[in-house]
Amino acid sequence: MAPIRKPRRQVPQRPEPVTTPEESDVKAPRDLGVLHQILGFKLRRIQNHLSRNLSQRSDFGGHKSGEFSALAIIHANPGLSQVALADEVGLDKAMTGLVVDQLEYDGLVRRERALDDRRRNLLFATDLGVRTLDEWVRIALEVEEPVRKTLSTAEFAIVSELLDRIYHKCFNSDET
Repeated sequence: MAPIRKPRRQVPQRPEPVTTPEESDVKAPRDLGVLHQILGFKLRRIQNHLSRNLSQRSDFGGHKSGEFSALAIIHANPGLSQVALADEVGLDKAMTGLVVDQLEYDGLVRRERALDDRRRNLLFATDLGVRTLDEWVRIALEVEEPVRKTLSTAEFAIVSELLDRIYHKCFNSDET
């Protein structure tokens, strides 16, 4: 004997949603609720948009913004250790290792063992890494152009100085 099945429950029809012009306009400002007071959210929201726009550029070669940041810091600080790089970019050691692995695989950086401590890797940008970094800087500046246009030169300098001050006072391990 076949099991008796219960009839399907009837789902009531929902009325069509009513939209106001504000709800249908994707660019309309929205109330952030409590997030209006959270600096991290405001910074991350801008960073998310910039990173996505950078990564989507076909001339960025599918790389991630974290690789760009890491390569720039390695180039500016030849012989930097992976641990110091992790600290500077704010990533954990494992994630930094993956970023460096990718940069090394792509021929953009090279690792050398420290002579005084064989457990420590020192990082150097290759010639290809330097040329790639120059191109990535050009692309990043193009991506940031709409943001920069909203600020005067003086305002940009102030924002930049304030962000650096926050970082150095709150997150730079040399000062914490």
